[in-house]
Amino acid sequence: MRTTNKRPKRAGATRSAGTRGAARGAARTAGTRGGARTGAPKRSFAGRSEGPARTAAPRGAARTAAPRGAARTAAPRRSFSERPARPIKHTKGDFERVRSQIEEREVSAAPMKARAQAYTPKPRQPKVKGEEGVRLNKFIANSGLCSRREADQYIIEGLVSVNGQVVTELGTKVFQNDVVKVEDKVIKGEEKVYILMNKPKNCVTTTDDPQARKTVIDLIAGKCSQRVYPVGRLDRDTTGVLLLTNDGDLTERLTHPSYNKKKIYQVFLDKNLTQKDFDKILKGVHLDDGMINADALSFIDGDHSQVGIEIHSGRNRIVRRIFESLGYKVVKLDRVYFAGLTKKSLRRGQWRFLTEKEVAMLMMGSYE
Repeated sequence: MRTTNKRPKRAGATRSAGTRGAARGAARTAGTRGGARTGAPKRSFAGRSEGPARTAAPRGAARTAAPRGAARTAAPRRSFSERPARPIKHTKGDFERVRSQIEEREVSAAPMKARAQAYTPKPRQPKVKGEEGVRLNKFIANSGLCSRREADQYIIEGLVSVNGQVVTELGTKVFQNDVVKVEDKVIKGEEKVYILMNKPKNCVTTTDDPQARKTVIDLIAGKCSQRVYPVGRLDRDTTGVLLLTNDGDLTERLTHPSYNKKKIYQVFLDKNLTQKDFDKILKGVHLDDGMINADALSFIDGDHSQVGIEIHSGRNRIVRRIFESLGYKVVKLDRVYFAGLTKKSLRRGQWRFLTEKEVAMLMMGSYE
């Protein structure tokens, strides 16, 4: 037998569909929905005016704060960027100050603006390799005939001609195809040459010697067609690194006292160098032409008669004079470093052309 959990219907509980709304209205009136509701019955719209008037809260009255932990129903707080910016109040003095600054700028910019309007740039001519032209004194110096200063003197005296016309104006530019003559002798701009030599003893660093002694130029005779000259000087008895070139600009940069290029020498003395004199050389020694000190000083292989000295000065015979002023005799002097170049792989009296990397190093001055 099938059983169900349905409760039996009470008698008289059946309601028609039409009476459901009336029953709800009655229940509301009695205040019995969801339990007994106390209070006055709900007034109609017309009867609301008869009841006591609702008192409105005055403006500015404090709101009753919600208890802590209660969920907030207010809109989310706006970010700083969404907040309206407050207007900045400017005074009349602010506007006057800005106006005066603008007027001052216009007055100062007026001359520049006028020059810019008056200037009409000339059309640029395309540069062709080999057609830029070089200054006449540089062209003469590149030929190896003389220095730039001497070339300027030749030009002033009217001894230089270009394509048959005498030139006396300094700064004149010439081209490779021009015929340049100095004292009616045609000269040509030569290719730059850079030679590194391990200078031997009993050899002077000049292009020619009145006493007919052996020169460094004699060591490269017949093997270099360009006319080169030594950069700086080494004593006849001094050996080591020596640079020869026909580049006048580079020679000036390497030999001028204002550039102070680093040089390192190995010095052989007739006796041991005392610690007192060692410290004195680092601190400074008085010579006839002023005070001089070494940048660095060290003993070689523990032998106190052999000293390595680093110095930037280019004074004549400076290393020998330093030790001679303290009572030492220099038996042997060898330059092992000059302008980033060393005598590595070169025996005494040998020479070689510099590599492109070494030439670039000298041009850029990327050495001490």
